[in-house]
Amino acid sequence: MGSDADRLAGTRRDAIRYVGAVAGAGLLAGCSGRDAAPSESEDGNGSADGGSGGDSSDGNAGADAYTASMAPVGEVTFDSVPEDVLVYSLLYADLAVALGHGDAVNSLGFDADAGGNTLDAYYADLDGVSFDRDGLTQLNSGSGGGISVDRELLYELDSDLHLADPALFASFDGWSADDVAEIRDRVGPWFGNVYSRRHSEPPAPYRDDYEYYGLSEIGERVAAAFREEERFAALDAVREDLIETIRSDLPPAEERPTVATLIYMDGTYYPSRTDDPGFANAHVRPLDVPDAFAGDDVTYETAYDHEQLLEVDPDVVLHQYGIASYYDVGAIRAELSEHPVAGDLSAVADDRFYPSGTPVQGPLMNLFQLEMTAKQLFPDRFGEWPGYEHGDDYPEIPADERLFDREEVASIVAGGAE
Repeated sequence: MGSDADRLAGTRRDAIRYVGAVAGAGLLAGCSGRDAAPSESEDGNGSADGGSGGDSSDGNAGADAYTASMAPVGEVTFDSVPEDVLVYSLLYADLAVALGHGDAVNSLGFDADAGGNTLDAYYADLDGVSFDRDGLTQLNSGSGGGISVDRELLYELDSDLHLADPALFASFDGWSADDVAEIRDRVGPWFGNVYSRRHSEPPAPYRDDYEYYGLSEIGERVAAAFREEERFAALDAVREDLIETIRSDLPPAEERPTVATLIYMDGTYYPSRTDDPGFANAHVRPLDVPDAFAGDDVTYETAYDHEQLLEVDPDVVLHQYGIASYYDVGAIRAELSEHPVAGDLSAVADDRFYPSGTPVQGPLMNLFQLEMTAKQLFPDRFGEWPGYEHGDDYPEIPADERLFDREEVASIVAGGAE
């Protein structure tokens, strides 16, 4: 998110223009946010009773009506489970699949094939779990770093639910809070929260009613909207067990490597902090490793050249969007190894420059990304991270080295936990 609405500024916008050139409209412009993220068991953000403020969707609901709550919209009343749902972010697409409602998704913010490839890469090892993106509408028609969503498109989709943050849409070019309210009143309710990704400030009309949530808290609220509370609770229990498995076997703090999370493009590194609040690095924070950038003033617009990163010299580099996404991290690592300065980076010289996950991660993605990060940072504890080729699925992990049960997760998604 740029200054907030998933936008990029300055050099970061230039990076997104590159991504747009290689991957349609550029998912990063609307779905990156390259910042630190705690897991729910760590951050404790948000409240158990949902967000305050906002309007409920329908005061004339029938006897079967139920409610769900999330800031900034507050409580929303549903007459029935949504069957036709607008989705902007991969976070919510992954959540819909996890809750057994992936077929309700009618759109994505950016190129459905690009985002679908990323989801497919993680779902490949989950029997029966898939995301059908055929026929999905692409919401963003902007180019480069710009975001342009035609309001008429939302009328045409006529969704039961807009599973997206209204504050985000109000920040898009040509949109206002009044436009967002009009869609709510004439088409269907909004239900989403994305500024929790890095606890950034939403547009002014939404600030008083905004709350910041962890990934599990968002999942609980979306599960309530789909009446899938038990299914999500079962899935979240797998995540909690995975985190406990990892934490129970971490080496002493003084033996843990310094870790840098970043994106590299055209001789420039764009760093993110792993110790700031937000869910973007929910796959890194539970491992409680030292942030290589902790001593620097890293903001959204910070950029390093090779010499500056060598001064930081992280033990490990985790390159975002490295799994079935925009960056060929193997090729980047090879390029850097031949560079007269970058080749001296410890992470490059020691072959610890890894493809890492997608910050806009839902619960299924997060399980794989937690496992991946544990193996990359502590192979002696959790098993070696296998080699990864750009565009491949998440790599096959030997059964005795998997950190969570794929069959259990697939069964939950299929409804076996109910």
